[in-house]
Amino acid sequence: MGGFQNIIGHSDVISFLKNSIETDRVSHAYIINGPEGAGKLRIAKAFAATLQCEKGGTDACLECHSCKQSLSENHPDIIKLVREKLSSIGVNEIREQINNSVAIKPYNSRYKIYIIEDAHLMTTQAQNALLKTIEEPAEYAIFLLLVSNRDALLTTIQSRCVTLNLRPVNSRLIREYLLRTFEMTEYEATVCAAFAQGNVGKAEKLAGSDKFNKIKDEAISLIKCIPSMEIYEIIETIRHITEFKVDINDYLDILMIWYRDILLFKATKNVSEIVFQDEINDIKKAASSSTYPGIETIIQALEKAKVRLKANVNFELTMELLLLTIKEN
Repeated sequence: MGGFQNIIGHSDVISFLKNSIETDRVSHAYIINGPEGAGKLRIAKAFAATLQCEKGGTDACLECHSCKQSLSENHPDIIKLVREKLSSIGVNEIREQINNSVAIKPYNSRYKIYIIEDAHLMTTQAQNALLKTIEEPAEYAIFLLLVSNRDALLTTIQSRCVTLNLRPVNSRLIREYLLRTFEMTEYEATVCAAFAQGNVGKAEKLAGSDKFNKIKDEAISLIKCIPSMEIYEIIETIRHITEFKVDINDYLDILMIWYRDILLFKATKNVSEIVFQDEINDIKKAASSSTYPGIETIIQALEKAKVRLKANVNFELTMELLLLTIKEN
């Protein structure tokens, strides 16, 4: 567990939490809401470490005994719920790990903090069991519910918690973080940051992923070739794309960023704002031969393809419609 100083972005949420500590207005329950990889757990851990820090500031000192326990994830008064199943959190986990222990006072801290990761996976029974504890909490108890879908929680739980919504992190901050942390070129960091769409966790995964580089290279190769491809070649290409069926959203996102680059360059002639800068010659060529309506049609087709695939429309048919649209425009 690190402190707030080690978190990339989310300055509004961090400022709110720091202010609640400084003014001694810490709530007994929080919902931290955001997509997977957004940084929910990092914020929860930093908040918990700061609350337990022996120096009592608005950020964990990372030097005192309590902070060292937090860093090693061995703090007796910071309890992270362990679930038995990956798909759900049952009532027994809530009763055994939270309800049955919350009456026991903290060992050597001001607070007893419970972190429930993926709290949206709690069954209705589990939520009702937790609700009873949240409704009449011990004065030292704090509950941090980390969710990617706040609406999956009972409205009665939502109403008793302070909700913190995590927004996408600025791509520039992510890019700078990747350059500091990973061995990669500026171009690679720019691509990963743009593709992560404000999600630091996703950017970290991409930074060390050979699979992502393969998907990116295959997608860009297809885009360059498709204008001259015959129908039978497109059909054959779709069979090849099935290799990336599990990661098809990533594949489509690469195509989306490519065409947004074309649109941006066509409108501004500004190379510095383009993601795929190493492909600038092809971007320029495509921008000069494409029309604004044509590019917009392709971007809309990409969005429709995502919707169709999410709705389990036939994969081959969806991709065929998409690639034909790209070829025609």
